[in-house]
Amino acid sequence: MRDEKIKVRVTESGEHIEVVVLKKRADAITVVLGKGVHNVQCELLPTRTGRAYAGRVMGREIVYERSREEVQADIDRLNPKLRRSRR
Repeated sequence: MRDEKIKVRVTESGEHIEVVVLKKRADAITVVLGKGVHNVQCELLPTRTGRAYAGRVMGREIVYERSREEVQADIDRLNPKLRRSRR
């Protein structure tokens, strides 16, 4: 099984970091930063406008700049069986 990785932006520095996706749903994305015993989990929730996902980890805000619709389309594309079971 391949780990899905996404790029998030650290708002304070503006740099982009790659994180591993643990769970991905349209209403929340759980990501893991770091490796081994030094990893930290963070839950990204949709912003009020729905154009991005944001979360805080160790006092810093990280942002995944994709809308809810784009994330749902990614989920449907990666696993079409889930989309059929909802109908």
